[in-house]
Amino acid sequence: MKITLIGYMGTGKSHISNILSNKLNFKLFDLDKEISERNELTIPQIFEKHGEIFFRKAEKETLEKILTSEDDCILSVGGGTPVYYENMETINSKSLSIYLRTSISTLTERLKKNKEKRPLIANIPDEDLPEFIAKHLFERNPYYSKAAYIVDTDNKSADEIAEEITLLALNHQ
Repeated sequence: MKITLIGYMGTGKSHISNILSNKLNFKLFDLDKEISERNELTIPQIFEKHGEIFFRKAEKETLEKILTSEDDCILSVGGGTPVYYENMETINSKSLSIYLRTSISTLTERLKKNKEKRPLIANIPDEDLPEFIAKHLFERNPYYSKAAYIVDTDNKSADEIAEEITLLALNHQ
């Protein structure tokens, strides 16, 4: 079984995928990390040196490679991954997709704490962050909502979320 976690930045995809990987004893893949390693550049360096189109093509190829070549795995993808090409259809056809849905207020609080690590929002003033997140979520929601399951993350610990996903996966088999 393959489980793919999707959602906006700050929803906890990386942290929860790590817990799930340990809990289920599945191999863990972080799509951005895989792209970075394949290109021997950080994601911001890839954008700067080659541009977004290059990155999105590498993202699509890496996504397809992981989802067709691995058996049991947990895959965490970037917030924009479901939006491009037919990535959401690929994710749904080759894995169990879980959308980690988080409120704008929770995302704002989480993202304010480490803006400098996120090029997309690094230069956005804190007071403009909620509107930026809301606009992005509005644009991405048609893709995110195609996930097989939606897990609300507000007011839940990472362990509670991982347990909920585990139960969904077991019931899905």
